[in-house]
Amino acid sequence: MEDLKSKIELTNLKSSIVDQDVEFLIQAGYEKNFLGICIPPFWVKKAARDIGSRELRLITVVGFPFGFQRTESKIKEVELAVEDGVDEVDLVWSITAFKAGMNWPKIELAKAAQTCHKNGIPLKVIIETALLEDEEIKEASKICSDSGADFVKTSTGFSTRGASVRDIEIIKESIPSTVGIKASGGINNRDFAEELVKAGASRIGSSSAHKWL
Repeated sequence: MEDLKSKIELTNLKSSIVDQDVEFLIQAGYEKNFLGICIPPFWVKKAARDIGSRELRLITVVGFPFGFQRTESKIKEVELAVEDGVDEVDLVWSITAFKAGMNWPKIELAKAAQTCHKNGIPLKVIIETALLEDEEIKEASKICSDSGADFVKTSTGFSTRGASVRDIEIIKESIPSTVGIKASGGINNRDFAEELVKAGASRIGSSSAHKWL
């Protein structure tokens, strides 16, 4: 799979990440011709400055890792990330509201999508598939696409498991072809990454891709 590198977002979302780690991600991402890097919001401004004009997309997370922040807080996070120079946002949706049977997740995601799109950046929504049954994954995926999300993303990497091929298959069956799928969490070898892409993933988030690609 020759174009696998073009789907990779090299990731470091550890709470202990420091400036040298950010610099490593940028250099590795650039040297490996990866699509981009995904880092915590705190380091976005530095990374944007260090990347400069190089072809490397800068992605950050919002509402991470549990998604239970108020919508107003998430929207503010998006706005600040945009100010700092981010290219894409991966937002953890309100799993707690979804599990409670509320309509609020759709409202929240619509607001987030509007904020992202008016600034010209795509929105990926992390639904945390580890916490959902198959039918819930279907419903969650539909909510994301109906709300204007550009991608449905499987995992934060901080739950009980990461992405699975079955997750990707269910998401793909549930959304239009115009909405992408990002697989993340526990992707630590090329064979698994290729399986996920074959199942329908259009993006791969991995903290170790520089070791196996």
